[in-house]
Amino acid sequence: MARLVKSFLQSMLKLVNLVMGMVGVTIILYGLWMMRVWQRDMQGSSSDSFEPPHFPWFIWASIITGISFCVITSIGHIAADTVNGHCLSCYMVILVSLLLLETALAADIFLNSDWEKDLPEDPTGRFDDFKDFVNSNIEMFQWIGLLIVLAQGISILLAMVLRTTERRQASNYDSDDDYTTARNPLLNRPVQPLPYVANDAWTVGHDSMKK
Repeated sequence: MARLVKSFLQSMLKLVNLVMGMVGVTIILYGLWMMRVWQRDMQGSSSDSFEPPHFPWFIWASIITGISFCVITSIGHIAADTVNGHCLSCYMVILVSLLLLETALAADIFLNSDWEKDLPEDPTGRFDDFKDFVNSNIEMFQWIGLLIVLAQGISILLAMVLRTTERRQASNYDSDDDYTTARNPLLNRPVQPLPYVANDAWTVGHDSMKK
C-alpha cells in the first residue's frame, strides 16, 4: 500500500511539474519569435549597417524566464523520480522563493501606479506594443498566471508529502533492521555441551584405562 501511495505521489508531482515546463517552453518560443521579428525590422530599417542587432531587455527577460522554468521543471522531475530528500528540499526552496518573487512583482504592479518607471528604458517602443498585447488579452494572461501559481503551490504540497512519506518508510526500515539485529544473537546462540555429558565421557575413558 505504501508503494502505491508513493508511486501515485511521484506521478502527480511529475504531471503538475510538467505544467511549468510547458509554460517555460512557450515563453522561450515567444521570446525567440520576438527576437526574430526585431531582427527583421532592424534589417529592414538599416540595410547598410552590418552591426549585430541589440535586442531589447524584455526579450532577454522572456527567454531567461522560460529557461528558468525549464530548469526548475528538470529539478522537480529528478526529485520526483529519485525521491531524494535533499533534491525535494532544494526543489521546495526554489519554488517558495519563486512564489515570493512573483508575489512581490504582482504587488508592485497592482499597488504602485508608477511601476513602469522601475523598468529599464526602451527607446524602441516595442515594450509598449507588448504591454498593449497583454492588456488586450488580459483575461487569458490572468488564467495563465493563476494556473502557474496553482501548479507551483500543488508541487510544493506534493513534494512535502512525498518527502514525509519517504522519511517514514526509511524510519520503518531502520526499526525493522534493529529488531532483526537484536533477535539474531538469541537465534544464533551457539549450543554448548552439557557438563554431565562431558563428565560421563571422562569417567568411561578412565575406567577403560584401568581395565
